[in-house]
Amino acid sequence: MSKPRIAIAGFQHETNSFSHLSADLPEFEMADSWPPFLRGEEVITQTHGMNLPIAGFVAAAEANLHPILWCAAEPSGPVTDRAFDNICAEILDSIPADIDALYLDLHGAMIAEGIPDGEDELLRRIRTQVGPNLPIVISLDLHANVSPELVEHASAITMYRTYPHLDMADAGARAYRALTQILQGHGPAKAFRQIPYIIPMHAQFTGATPAGPLYAAVAAYDATGQWAEFATGFSGGDCPSTGASVIAYAPSQTDADRIADDLFAQVIAAETEFNQPLPSPAEAVQRAMSLPTGKPVVLADVQDNPGGGGSSDTTGLLRALVSERAQNAMHGVLHDPQAATIAHKAGVGAELTLGLGGKSGQFGDEPFETTCTVAALSDGEVVYEGAMYGGGTAQIGPTALLHLTEGGADVKVVVSSVRNQCLDLAYFRHIGLTPEKARIIAVKSTVHFRADFDPIARATIPVASPGALGCLLTEVPYKHLRKGVRIGPNGPPA
Repeated sequence: MSKPRIAIAGFQHETNSFSHLSADLPEFEMADSWPPFLRGEEVITQTHGMNLPIAGFVAAAEANLHPILWCAAEPSGPVTDRAFDNICAEILDSIPADIDALYLDLHGAMIAEGIPDGEDELLRRIRTQVGPNLPIVISLDLHANVSPELVEHASAITMYRTYPHLDMADAGARAYRALTQILQGHGPAKAFRQIPYIIPMHAQFTGATPAGPLYAAVAAYDATGQWAEFATGFSGGDCPSTGASVIAYAPSQTDADRIADDLFAQVIAAETEFNQPLPSPAEAVQRAMSLPTGKPVVLADVQDNPGGGGSSDTTGLLRALVSERAQNAMHGVLHDPQAATIAHKAGVGAELTLGLGGKSGQFGDEPFETTCTVAALSDGEVVYEGAMYGGGTAQIGPTALLHLTEGGADVKVVVSSVRNQCLDLAYFRHIGLTPEKARIIAVKSTVHFRADFDPIARATIPVASPGALGCLLTEVPYKHLRKGVRIGPNGPPA
């Protein structure tokens, strides 16, 4: 039998409805944590060996692949209509008429300016063009907000099963295996269940309970011809599909329903365990300073995570580090192009008085007025070392290390020109710091940092400092949730 001809494409965005930023075409064209906009054979050559779903699909595929495009933008507010329509049109115009199947590397939490479910709208447009019978398999992020319509439009779906996302490439490889099964005439029955409560992002860490055991249960369903997926959802998206869900695939509808019902019951039973309180910045710094020295304590600024649409410039945790006179502390990555430019012009050793961070003006936050010393400068090329993105490179623009000693504090802040999530020790090492020797490391990340930071940490403490990725869900100003879904574990209904 000749090898099947499969078209492949990727269009990734995680949309935070409460972010003041937006994703237009330039945001999809630039390189940041991930590659720039790729077309044609670049899709294969420029993602080769990376922990990306499309790379995993390509590595697993025994097929004639027709690469179309792959693009992603840093999480932010909605995708502009211009970007969404142009990228969708380019995908649609490039789908050959004679393909046997289509694979799409998507996120699952995309919202465009006038479209509450970007992935479903893309699939709807593709189905209108190619018809109902073409096998279309997609891979989604663990944080997908999955709608019934998306499940219906896709022949099959695979998802990441780890947070931090160490298995993105594996999700792509599983998508190829699912597509092979369909092409061999064994298309599975499917069952979909939406979980009736929203899970806060910091509680979705799969290295702890309850998420870890739940994903072990998901993996246990894997067998020839059947599998299950669990999306913990993206609480930053304000739309009817916001929240967790489970999908099951099996040879018969009876088996698919049985698996979905079983997994649904397990997620319902874990609801109370997902309710995980967060200390204030001051409380977190005090606790960190009270712990024995020798290993750093990591404080996670979980609500100002740029990887979830945060501005990465709010100053709540930074202020607490200074006011509580934290010693041997590192903080990163604070997004402040203005401060980075001033530091580069002044040079290493210069003393500066400036308003640091707070430029986005959200949540009543303002720049932190301080006097500091320029300790080091870099071009912002960060070569990843950790398990999640190891081998890749981040471009965070001209970057400065500022040393704050106000009131007896000892805090060094990594300040970037490009917004980027601090999920790798290399963000500190590339500018001359040794994170292992710090007493406190404050990171603007929710969970992804844990793959690289947890092994060196004495303790990890998520912190409730202001930011666009609300983890205290009853404080999030939702307007478009489906009626009745609980706003947080055991929370009030929408």
